[in-house]
Amino acid sequence: VQLVESGGGLVQAGGSLRLSCAASGSINSINIMGWYRQAPGNQRDLAATITSGGTINYADSVKGRFTISRDRAKNTVYLEMNSLKPEDTAVYYCKARVWGGYSWSDYWGQGTQVTVSS
Repeated sequence: VQLVESGGGLVQAGGSLRLSCAASGSINSINIMGWYRQAPGNQRDLAATITSGGTINYADSVKGRFTISRDRAKNTVYLEMNSLKPEDTAVYYCKARVWGGYSWSDYWGQGTQVTVSS
C-alpha cells in the first residue's frame, strides 16, 4: 500500500492550501484516513481524521480553519486549510488504516511541507 501526498507549499499568513493523499495498492477497505503534522523539534500530532462512516475529528488548533474530506471511491483524503498561520508550518503526513484481507494495518505517506510566512 502506498500513500502519495500532494499540495504542500509556501503561502503567506491568511492564505489557503489544499492537500491531497491518494492510497493505492492491495486495499480491501480503508477505515480511518487522516492528516498529522510535525514541526521541527516537535512530535507528530493529529490535525484531522475522518472515518469510513464520515465521523470527523479535528485538533483544537485547526477547528474552524481546516476541513477534511474523503472520496471513498478514489481512496483519497483531502485537507482544505484556510486562514493559515505561521504556527501551521510543518511537514504534513497522511495516514490510512487499511484492511488488506487478514488484518488492519497503518500506513503513512512520505510527507509534504507546508510553510506559512508571516
